[in-house]
Amino acid sequence: MEQGLNQIWSKLGLLGNENLWIVEVFTAVFITLLANFLLKRVFARLAGKFENTGTPWDDAILAALRTPASWLVWVVGLAWAAGIVDQRTESSILAVVDPVRETLVIILLAWFLARLVGEGEKVLTEPGKVKKPMDITAAQAISKLLRASVVITAGLVILQTLGFSVSGVLAFGGIGGMAVGFAAKDLLANFFGGLAIYMDKPFKVGDWIRSPDKEVEGTVESIGFRQTRIRTFDKRPLYVPNATFANISVENPSRMTHRRIFETIGVRYDDALKVRSIVDDVRTMLEAHEEIDTSQTLIVNLNKFGPSSLDFFIYTFTKTTNWIRFHEIKQDVLLRIMDIIDDHGAEVAFPTHTLHLHEVERGEDGVTAAAPARGMGAQPEPEGAPA
Repeated sequence: MEQGLNQIWSKLGLLGNENLWIVEVFTAVFITLLANFLLKRVFARLAGKFENTGTPWDDAILAALRTPASWLVWVVGLAWAAGIVDQRTESSILAVVDPVRETLVIILLAWFLARLVGEGEKVLTEPGKVKKPMDITAAQAISKLLRASVVITAGLVILQTLGFSVSGVLAFGGIGGMAVGFAAKDLLANFFGGLAIYMDKPFKVGDWIRSPDKEVEGTVESIGFRQTRIRTFDKRPLYVPNATFANISVENPSRMTHRRIFETIGVRYDDALKVRSIVDDVRTMLEAHEEIDTSQTLIVNLNKFGPSSLDFFIYTFTKTTNWIRFHEIKQDVLLRIMDIIDDHGAEVAFPTHTLHLHEVERGEDGVTAAAPARGMGAQPEPEGAPA
């Protein structure tokens, strides 16, 4: 092909024989550009066809391959052009180009595999793409391990390509591992802490967690090998080292099965004769409520004689665990209780004090005096007490 191009340009007489390599380099770059353009067109047509298939894996492979393949065309094309320059100018440029080309090819292959792992993670975790989506925390852990394996393997292959002894590198890693371990013990503790989270699964990405031992509460956004990122309820990011979770108690409210309604309501002492029927009607209302789980504990009972009210309490569980929906249900329950109390002609109590005064008495000397006032619950004065 090169000889044919040389003969064509020589016959045309446009350049001297000594400058034909410039035309050859230009031709190589042009062919590379054309190949890259055609490759993009092919990928675009394949993407349109793959969208109509029933499997998401062909889309994942194509998405992972697109960018690395485009770069691979440029690496091969520029290496071809560099070979032409080396052959025509005797500049020994191939001594540098060949190792660089091989290294870049390995990097692009590793890049494709890493992208493929990422696309596979999306396929396995997104609802609708597979029948049973994989747990996102486990999928992220496997994805990170596979990517790390790809990177390490690619690094070792590159070292071998560049002439380094892989066995020597591995031996150095084994000897220096102890020193690195002592120097990075906190990093290793966090690594094994993250590994324990992936294995035990006390929480996963998207869970709401909190710890009574530490000021840790929020939604888990990411679980890494060194730290876990939590988004607090005021939208601040909180970064917790994974080793911390080995020493604290963690509560996971996201895994609750129900939410509890536990409230105390007081009625007036004037409505004491109506309390029994009010309590019975409230219990009947809760048992018939469509959002209350009657298979769980349900209690409605008079609880105590308060300072200014007769207190009964309700103890029940909703079917939903959604925070917003729970408060809507709780509001509906409390409003219905108010309606029941009102239907019985009773009233919800509020703190009151009753003041009792003796009748005004007039003495023999004509001076009027009032007996001392006593608050509700005060002890009466004994008979015969001195004035």
